[in-house]
Amino acid sequence: MLNRRHFLQHAAALAAAPLISPLVNASAARGERVLHAYNIHTGEMVSATFWADGQYIDEELQALDILVRDHRANQVIAMQVELYENMYQLQQLFNNREPFYIISGYRAPATNEGLRAVSNGVAEHSLHTQGRAIDIRIPGVSHRDLHNAALQMGNGGVGYYPKSGFVHIDTGRVRHWTA
Repeated sequence: MLNRRHFLQHAAALAAAPLISPLVNASAARGERVLHAYNIHTGEMVSATFWADGQYIDEELQALDILVRDHRANQVIAMQVELYENMYQLQQLFNNREPFYIISGYRAPATNEGLRAVSNGVAEHSLHTQGRAIDIRIPGVSHRDLHNAALQMGNGGVGYYPKSGFVHIDTGRVRHWTA
């Protein structure tokens, strides 16, 4: 876990150079962006090189989209690539070898309505239903540190769910909340 001073130093580095990692790993040195993610509901894991040689790689983005699909309805949507970019920035910031744990990615509208019926923490017009939101955690990184880093990026909405153990990020307007 990061202490406050260490976190602030990393946050400053993130603000100054958003895509430069404190760890210059082999893929970053080659100009590749690789995401490691694990879906806690399906047990599936993906390591996807979603950007290389100056462009996005459709097959790798599709692999990520399948991983973060609505597992209840088994429906896939093309997620906004900005979500993956934000996750990549967070992965680089924390220099973490563990995959992101995906709590919730895409949600079909019917799934979202079903979740709303049993929880007051699910928005009626959730960006999850548009492929613009994802709920995540990173093993070995405190939820508070992940939340603070996502806030520092200033890219869309950031929700902090400490009791449920995840952080929500989205590509909507800049805002934040705690549930």
